[in-house]
Amino acid sequence: MDDRKVKTAQSAVALLHLGSQPPEHEQDVQLTLAKKIAAMLNVPLQADLTPSATVYWIPDETVIGSEQMQALGIRHEANFFGGAVPYPFMATKAISHPLIEHPAAVVEGWSERFDEQASSAVLRGFTVFDLADAERAGLTLLAHGPLRIKPVRGKAGRGQELIEDAQQLTSCLLNQDAVEVGNWGLVLEEHLKEVVTFSVGQVLVAGITASYCGTQRLTQDDSGAEVYGGSDLILVRGDYDQLGALPLSPALHLAIEQAVRYEQAALDCLGLVASRRNYDIAQGIDSLGEERSGVLEQSWRIGGASAAEIFALEAFYHDPALQRLRASTYETYGADTPANAQRLYHGAVPPHGTLSKFVKVEPYACP
Repeated sequence: MDDRKVKTAQSAVALLHLGSQPPEHEQDVQLTLAKKIAAMLNVPLQADLTPSATVYWIPDETVIGSEQMQALGIRHEANFFGGAVPYPFMATKAISHPLIEHPAAVVEGWSERFDEQASSAVLRGFTVFDLADAERAGLTLLAHGPLRIKPVRGKAGRGQELIEDAQQLTSCLLNQDAVEVGNWGLVLEEHLKEVVTFSVGQVLVAGITASYCGTQRLTQDDSGAEVYGGSDLILVRGDYDQLGALPLSPALHLAIEQAVRYEQAALDCLGLVASRRNYDIAQGIDSLGEERSGVLEQSWRIGGASAAEIFALEAFYHDPALQRLRASTYETYGADTPANAQRLYHGAVPPHGTLSKFVKVEPYACP
């Protein structure tokens, strides 16, 4: 077992809203998870606390900059559930690709060393901070096949466009906000077919480390649109080495290797401090019919898979002999109810319909 034993100096746990107020369904789930974290740390959950070094924070966004870290008392990963980086763009998918050669604009804090170290863990693509650079990058990628343009602050695939020719590229770039691109960046990335998306990550609470891998599900909302439907994860007590020792498929082993490479580059080059680290890895077929695999983006904050993460950590906390398990999250619409799952939320979520969120923890036996 490779758990990191760090004594908790915090006297209370508190949720922290760094951005706009999250929707009700996210607030409800975050409150449930905060209660479980507080119980594992053996401290109370409190509300409306001012920034303090004695509080274990659960921020709803990645913490940005040394000043904010200092104000919140965040010095290492044991102080909070989430992640912290020096610059805003580092919390987005902008870091996943290099700049184009001789860029017109470079954001402060950009790390070429990260690009070099993570290059074998990502798909073909570029990040740009200038629309003229975006056109050059797009034309370069179109020489290999179709591409996707991704606003870096978009979530759940929102705002992405598939580009198959130069005319579509020009039209798409005309609709981009130059100020947004200049401040946050824009990703242009090769398009894959027959895509499977894996999740790989690691969490640390109360000195217990859990590492995991798994897949995401899609479901249909009340209008018939495809939306995120949850995650199915295999979790182990300990580090990625324990996870990689399981008899997993070659595809999952590759996803784990790429996530670890990407994460190590972030720790080495970006000044990342994080107790919650999650990566989406896409595997599919490129325009030449070749198999491709790479990290799409990271999440260093409480997220969609965190119910599975925290319920699993709770199981490890209560049973020191437990070494591995399965945990799943479900987001369903209408009357769909997964068997033997605990409901975390049920309510209207316009415009999608009536949403229910569930979590389930089960034993895992090696095949």
